Amino acid sequence: MSSEDAPTRPLDFRRLDPAESVARADSFFEELRRRRSVREFSSDPIPLDAVRRCIETAAQAPSGANKQPWTFVLVTDPTVKSRIRAAAEEEERAFYSGRAGDRWLDDLAPLGTDEHKPFLEVAPALIVVFAQQHGGTKTARHYYVQESVGIATGFLLAALHHAGFATLTHTPSPMRFLGEILDRPKHERAWLLIPVGYPAEGCEVPDIDRKALGEVLVER
Repeated sequence: MSSEDAPTRPLDFRRLDPAESVARADSFFEELRRRRSVREFSSDPIPLDAVRRCIETAAQAPSGANKQPWTFVLVTDPTVKSRIRAAAEEEERAFYSGRAGDRWLDDLAPLGTDEHKPFLEVAPALIVVFAQQHGGTKTARHYYVQESVGIATGFLLAALHHAGFATLTHTPSPMRFLGEILDRPKHERAWLLIPVGYPAEGCEVPDIDRKALGEVLVER
């Protein structure tokens, strides 16, 4: 393949002093360590331009063959949020009353979750992440869709936290209702629902810990 077929440009990269690299890594760790999933949101408005920039940040993520197989739908309309809550709670009632096994429910018990999802209306914004199974036609293929959308979502959650917002990763299952309510094309599948806002006054979160580095890192 010639350079004309695959044009390039100089990499915009600044090599850091090792001490600065460590300091940046420590600072970023401390910031992300404070991130927690929030289910008690304030209804106070948030600066949507900041949210849009966070979504643009997520769209900088790498993807299979650079197909960028994601769509982010930002929902702030109270009527639409109400419809999403009603549909999500219908699915969640089915989940908690029979679809989930006893072991799954036991694992969820320490988190205090149930079928009631008021945060879907209270939070000032919802971001629905859709995965594009292909490019709109059967011949417009996408590659590593789940991996690509997962990476982009990680960028998004980090960016939203960095911008000062609380978030929740919500996965009512199945999520087909989101595509219907938001009028998305059939080749897009709802991947994740993220309420965004500020924590409610006096918000509390489950008292849980993360695994230590030695439990998740293997070096050879």
